Amino acid sequence: MEGAEPEYLLLHYTADHWDFPKGNIEAGEAEKQAAIREIREETGISDIEFIDDFRMKIEYRYRHSKRLVQKEVVLFLARTHTRQVTLSREHIGFAWRNYQDAMQQLTYRNAKNILGAAKEFLSKYSFAYR
Repeated sequence: MEGAEPEYLLLHYTADHWDFPKGNIEAGEAEKQAAIREIREETGISDIEFIDDFRMKIEYRYRHSKRLVQKEVVLFLARTHTRQVTLSREHIGFAWRNYQDAMQQLTYRNAKNILGAAKEFLSKYSFAYR
């Protein structure tokens, strides 16, 4: 609906946190190709339209078994006309949320920072939501 507030897709991971769809780049993939593949694998959504000029990179560490892993993630802003989500085994739930509700539901500060930057980007460029 033109002019409506955007909703953001959040995934509930099996590790019991809420975050955006993301994953790893496979050999020979460009960043956006990896994003499309990961979104399709994690949600079943394949009609992705990237919003130009929004790209954020974050880095963080997490424990995998007893090993500390450094991860770099590049996130994009995209839209879809698909509301139906088919979850992968990596997830136990999903939610479409407006900005305020998404800020409340996201688990990690870096995800909240990305969401804040996305909202600012959309506002700055008076992006029409549809």
